[in-house]
Amino acid sequence: MLEFPKDFAWGAATSGPQSEGNFHKPNQNVFDYWFEKNPEEFYDGVGPDTASNFYNDYRKDIPLMASAGIKALRTSIQWTRLIKNLDTGEVDPDGVTFYNNVINCLIENGITPYINLFHFDLPIKLYQEYGGWQSKHVTDLFADYAAQCFELFGDRVKNWFTFNEPKVILDGEYLYQFHYPLLVDGPAAVQVAYNLNLASAKAISKFKIWKKENNSNATIGTILNLTPAYPATNDPEDVKAATFATMWDDNMFLDPAVLGHFPAYLEKILTDAGVIWESTPEELQIIKDNTVDVLGVNFYHPERVQRPSVSAKSLQDWMPDIYFDNYEMPGRVMNVDKGWEIYPETLYDIAVNIRDNYGNIPWFVSENGMGVSREERFMKDGEIQDDYRIKFIKDHLIELHKGIEAGSNCHGYFVWTAIDCWSWKNAYRNRYGLIRDDIHTQNKALKKSGHWYAKISSDNGFEI
Repeated sequence: MLEFPKDFAWGAATSGPQSEGNFHKPNQNVFDYWFEKNPEEFYDGVGPDTASNFYNDYRKDIPLMASAGIKALRTSIQWTRLIKNLDTGEVDPDGVTFYNNVINCLIENGITPYINLFHFDLPIKLYQEYGGWQSKHVTDLFADYAAQCFELFGDRVKNWFTFNEPKVILDGEYLYQFHYPLLVDGPAAVQVAYNLNLASAKAISKFKIWKKENNSNATIGTILNLTPAYPATNDPEDVKAATFATMWDDNMFLDPAVLGHFPAYLEKILTDAGVIWESTPEELQIIKDNTVDVLGVNFYHPERVQRPSVSAKSLQDWMPDIYFDNYEMPGRVMNVDKGWEIYPETLYDIAVNIRDNYGNIPWFVSENGMGVSREERFMKDGEIQDDYRIKFIKDHLIELHKGIEAGSNCHGYFVWTAIDCWSWKNAYRNRYGLIRDDIHTQNKALKKSGHWYAKISSDNGFEI
């Protein structure tokens, strides 16, 4: 029996824009706007307007989650649902009522709410009027929105998070064109990275004020998708490529969040390239003074890189990937449907890195899961027989347990996701849930993995 620490949090993660649908929202986010403008760019033409209908079904969905052994749910508040006037911060009464009801329903069903404030879903108005995350004014608006959330829900929510996967905002919106506004602008991505770190720190500053005024024992963190880069070989040039990739993908957000400063190695490269972010001493002090209490780690796949085939000194537009090429390891195990390598051992490496280089900060796996397409092919007697998902989760939990045994301060595991959810441009192409959602009828039922997860959650471990 592989047993986990006492009070280990067995949870699941989702997000507001991927689960709720657009019902009664006073504002559009970037995905609402993009789908309205170009529905053909979304898989099967399915947009975020219904998603998994959580807005209407939460009173049924939450008990179903509890039956799958989910004892903590990480979800997000939609800025565009809660705030009516984005400039003044005036709240929308329907949004306040909805989130109050969801939080209360979670608690009534024995599920601890973990609330994230931003999951890729910036209000489109803030792009159109201010330039989105390229604007430092937007970082102030975000902090004000966060303060509203603490005031409205902080009496019941004890686990807060500022951002989910800020690195994906750079990749999707400013580098590789899979999120609106589909830009390719490396220097802009650098500034956005800085501004996101600043926005998180400003929100944490507001949280500290609220916490002191309310004598609260709540904590605040951030959620990062960590993909430490492995070099293709031990050749110094491959190792150098992997060092930069790790600094850009992980440490650019991990170091400010936990240590209060950016990596000097990365700052020098960006400075030498003439693309370093615009900052002020006052802003850097805000980042230094407002580090996180806890870290959420999303992990799906490793990153493997090698020396770039073209020198970074060549005349070319600046992009982060001029310093490395991706490498595909022969014989790797793959999730072919998603195109991601399966390598659970990385989770152990992440655990040891946090232990050794980040003060052994309290952390938890905030997302880990396997997306598979055409899951109906595994339907038998009305239930999805997703043994592949059970194996994926089990293999990662084994490596996580090794990390905990080695002294890493991990206190939870959250599977992505509870109920099959809408996934941005990919819509429902790949399914991740412990619970199946027939999006045509909105009928929902546990998969085999949901029954299995309920048992390991109850037992606080599993047989190996």
